Amino acid sequence: MSRAFGEAPQQLFDPDDVPVPERSGKLPSYLCDHRKRLRARFMEGGAAAMPDYELLELVLFRAIPRQDVKPLARRLLDTFGDFNRVISAPPARLAAVQGAGCAVVQELKIVEAAAHRMMRARVMQRPVISGWEAVLDYCHTTMAHRETEQFRVLYLDRKNVLIADEEQARGTVDHVPVYPREVVKRALELNASALILVHNHPSGDPAPSEADISMTRAVDEAARALGLTLHDHLIVGKEAELSFRSAGYL
Repeated sequence: MSRAFGEAPQQLFDPDDVPVPERSGKLPSYLCDHRKRLRARFMEGGAAAMPDYELLELVLFRAIPRQDVKPLARRLLDTFGDFNRVISAPPARLAAVQGAGCAVVQELKIVEAAAHRMMRARVMQRPVISGWEAVLDYCHTTMAHRETEQFRVLYLDRKNVLIADEEQARGTVDHVPVYPREVVKRALELNASALILVHNHPSGDPAPSEADISMTRAVDEAARALGLTLHDHLIVGKEAELSFRSAGYL
């Protein structure tokens, strides 16, 4: 329906979201000072001294150099819950948040990739048994905040050194297809001697389903038939992980 001439025009932005004029190419002094203060606090006290919204602001500074990013940081946290969930959210869902353009999505995904790379470096080509806590941290960082299920396999050599970490499948919010033959076939291709299964539960509850238990038994049987050892199956929840070995399922 066409709008009457006397009707007041709709606002293009919320009051907090009005873009800063960019004619001068510089930030207004109050925003410049705000950014300097946040950066100084970060350098002095580290991330532990900053709440999620301020840490997110620091990341957004690089993506949006001449605008107040506080409203966007607030919208992202309101949408996804916390800093970890923001940076691990799917690009399409990030882009659906008002103000999160390509540069913002790219910056957040760079931070996520850096976090994963650092955690991966702590576990690859190292003995799993002596670095079990690092393995758990790595699995939690890479999988705990995903919105759909992911199934990964950690392949180990005869000395239990982690030689490969591979994603086998992605699924829905409560299911991921797993093919035991493909899992053990890949182990033979890598000349692995043992393996650890890992998948996440987007619901947050790491308790295994009947399907999880039957799938694990199928992989265990296929592995034993070929002289391979299934060390464990980890289910990653939002706050904790469940070990099939420790829980008595293996």
